[in-house]
Amino acid sequence: MRAPSEASATLIDGGKQSQTKVSKTDYQLHKIQKKIEHGKYEEALADLSQYSNSESVRPDVYYMRAVCLRYCRKFDSALRALQLLKEIAPEFGRAYQEEGHTYRALGKESLALKAYERACSLNPALTASFKAQSDLLKQQGQITRAQRIDAQLDRLLNLPKPLVAVTDLISQGKLLRAEELCKDFMRKTPHHVEGMRLLADIAIRLGVLDDAELLLKSAIELEPENSWLRIDFIRVLRKKQQFERALIQAKALLETQPDNLQYRSLYAIECMQSGYFEQALAEFDAILLRLPNDPITSISKGHALKTHGDSNGAIACYRNAIKADPEKGEAFYSLANLKTYRFTDAELRELVSSTENANLSFIDRVYVHFALGKAYEDKHDIAASFEHYQAGNSMKKTQSRYKPEQMTAELEAQKKVFTRDFLESRSGCGYPAKDPIFILGLPRAGSTLLEQILSSHSDVDGTLELPNVLALSQKLRRESVREVCPGYPFVLEQITGNNFEDFGKTYINETYCHRKGARRFIDKMPNNFRHIGLIKLMLPNAKIVDARRNPLDCCWSGYKQLFAEGQEFTYDLSDIGFYYRDYVNLMEYWETVLPGFILKVNNEDVIDDLEGQVKRILEFCELSFEDSCLNFHNTKRNVRTPSSEQVRRPVNRSGVGQWRPFTEYLSPLRHALGDELVQLSEGA
Repeated sequence: MRAPSEASATLIDGGKQSQTKVSKTDYQLHKIQKKIEHGKYEEALADLSQYSNSESVRPDVYYMRAVCLRYCRKFDSALRALQLLKEIAPEFGRAYQEEGHTYRALGKESLALKAYERACSLNPALTASFKAQSDLLKQQGQITRAQRIDAQLDRLLNLPKPLVAVTDLISQGKLLRAEELCKDFMRKTPHHVEGMRLLADIAIRLGVLDDAELLLKSAIELEPENSWLRIDFIRVLRKKQQFERALIQAKALLETQPDNLQYRSLYAIECMQSGYFEQALAEFDAILLRLPNDPITSISKGHALKTHGDSNGAIACYRNAIKADPEKGEAFYSLANLKTYRFTDAELRELVSSTENANLSFIDRVYVHFALGKAYEDKHDIAASFEHYQAGNSMKKTQSRYKPEQMTAELEAQKKVFTRDFLESRSGCGYPAKDPIFILGLPRAGSTLLEQILSSHSDVDGTLELPNVLALSQKLRRESVREVCPGYPFVLEQITGNNFEDFGKTYINETYCHRKGARRFIDKMPNNFRHIGLIKLMLPNAKIVDARRNPLDCCWSGYKQLFAEGQEFTYDLSDIGFYYRDYVNLMEYWETVLPGFILKVNNEDVIDDLEGQVKRILEFCELSFEDSCLNFHNTKRNVRTPSSEQVRRPVNRSGVGQWRPFTEYLSPLRHALGDELVQLSEGA
């Protein structure tokens, strides 16, 4: 059991008291923390009783309560406090560390070990969790695993204290404070490799991928054998969708240790991302020969088969993963996310029982709720379906810092900068290439269908949701002009025409790796609608297709879809409604200042008049008509979006009106959308 000082709560950044003026609540909690440090647990508990159990209570309160209860040997109460803490702060690593201590005190060593593992994965600055893991593994005779943990612990103990604090801050999501502290350290120690790696990690999380790549590249030159750096370098290349470069790096890393299964898995994933599915599947099979019941590898193999169009093979892999580890919620969700799969009664019972498992991880619980939402929807049990969709979204929302009013302000800023006069004064700017066709809008609006139609044309390459425009906007957001950072898009007012030409040329060069030789290509990043003005300035001859769908159908479909990242507005019905309304308002503005630059295509019109809409789209994109665009469902290509199975079938009305059974639950969405958009939906 730890000494009292080790059990104290962390109320402040990086474990040091903030120098800013503290609030009354901060002051009270600091006094309680001091009592804990001095072993006055009963007194601290009495002081903490003034805070009721609610979502508005700070995580510190639940954490300190759990610590005190454990030291008072009230273990069941401690675990209940920790459960409440995990519900409001699911990525708070110290909650799992404290859970490990509590289970260890109860003699439940397997549960303690799992809790410590989760603590370290969420916050790799928790030395006590690494130490406890090592001790438990050695007691169980798992010496090899313990040695790996010891190596991580030694690495952590040898880090300069400021970098331990940076690691802790990153884990808490306090990225700007972490960046400030890390940069301060790097100014004094400019070539510290781990400092460079952490600064790159912060840049990745902030979306500044070019900076992250440069930092990691420089660090690798200093320590070419550092596998942490090389793995992070592959990670940033993948995020930039530089898949071939990532594959080369992954292959080189594997060649250094051919028997390293982590490296082989990384190589397999990069093969899959690069489109070498046969090689990826061979690598996954090689791993499964040595780890026959590894659920993570089975799930990854399933994803590869799904993307490649083998849904039956994917189903088999996901089922194998569930058989190996019924707590792998991702496998259940992956089955649901095929959209065409129907759970058996036995699988449904297993899913329901998973929700009662108190030790299910946060993300697996999220996966299970979304899977149950789909399962009950298929069985027309609307009340149960909505309950689980809402539960999954509510859990994800606890991780999100999305604020609808902030997004509204960001979109309004586009209008302030991109006035008609501003655009006309820069009409000769940009790179003249006609290659790109941007398909944008909201997720689940039918953009994958439009992409499949266009990429069936002999002159068009379908690619991915390319991050290049978003990455450029993030970079511009941090640009300084005469030592002032006006932010994006206001910084564009200070940029010359030559810069816009360079932006366009760089975009064409960087995206070339995704193309297969066709004259035109598609960028399907939906969020690019926020940056149409920037696209016009840097690529004035590009084509933009706005994928629209019935507002209620579109928003409801987004709400029940668990996105990998980047669509945090979908976790709340009000948020997604306001987002849709802001999107429509901005698109109307773009049409006013850029008439004829954008083609709006309604999903329902494509369903009702496929040939007419296909001809209209092709004419807009200056492409000749080809029958293959009407027979898009026969086109063999890899599709990475949730709609992959749907676009491999002819158009149909199965997705129209899916919101209607849930009408009684959609009041927040209807209110946010407003009467005009709701009436548009109901009249469809």
